[in-house]
Amino acid sequence: MASSSSVSSLSSIFSSSKPASSNSNKPSSTLSDPPLLPARRRQFLKGFTLSLLPFTTIIPLHSPSPSEAKEIEVGSYLPQSASDPNFVLFQASAKDTPALRSGNVQPYQFVLPPTWKQLRISNILSGNYCQPKCAEPWIEVKFEDQKQGKVQVVASPLIRLTNKPNATIEDIGSPEKVIASLGSFVTGNTYDSDELLETSIEKIGDQTYYRYVLETPFALTGSHNIAKATAKGNTVVLFVASASDKQWPSSQKTLKAIVDSFHV
Repeated sequence: MASSSSVSSLSSIFSSSKPASSNSNKPSSTLSDPPLLPARRRQFLKGFTLSLLPFTTIIPLHSPSPSEAKEIEVGSYLPQSASDPNFVLFQASAKDTPALRSGNVQPYQFVLPPTWKQLRISNILSGNYCQPKCAEPWIEVKFEDQKQGKVQVVASPLIRLTNKPNATIEDIGSPEKVIASLGSFVTGNTYDSDELLETSIEKIGDQTYYRYVLETPFALTGSHNIAKATAKGNTVVLFVASASDKQWPSSQKTLKAIVDSFHV
């Protein structure tokens, strides 16, 4: 309901817009007469009425793109994971990022707890301005839960790591060599080889992945990071799950499950 001051203000506007004098011989208006309110006054009424409507929440029927992400829980629009009902499945497609639309990155997928939210990515960090020939890495997508941590997909041009076209991750070098080149994109600032706790190699189908566990006390992403890297086409794709010291004790099992599920 509008306040008395709002009604008073509205009344004064109508009053001030009345003509100074009227013709007493003019017949009173009927239902067939033209609308009494001029177009400008009708437009004002329309805007004023809309301003009084309560806020409403609109739930999208599809996964929002990174530039349109509304920070709503992914469980409201992503399908349940077939492998674990406690997670939902995010499958990236051409509508999700500029690099996927240009064919510069192959589709990828991973699971998430339904309470996580997708975050917005600025145009410059998304690589939108440089596709399909970006010289530097960019962020594909990012998701977060304030109690559990965050995950992000970072893509790097293959040419930044090797001159061999369509190289595999093994062609680029050892797990240590790859993380030395991409470590700063795990931490968000700098990388020190002393921060690398574990490395491993895993195969999913024909694709090889290098996996890392890092303890990064000065990282912008968080003190604890689990990362997974692979190469496909013209791009090296890096998947990073991060948590703070406060988040890590209760979320490390969940973050490992998320990283396990990632594949291109």
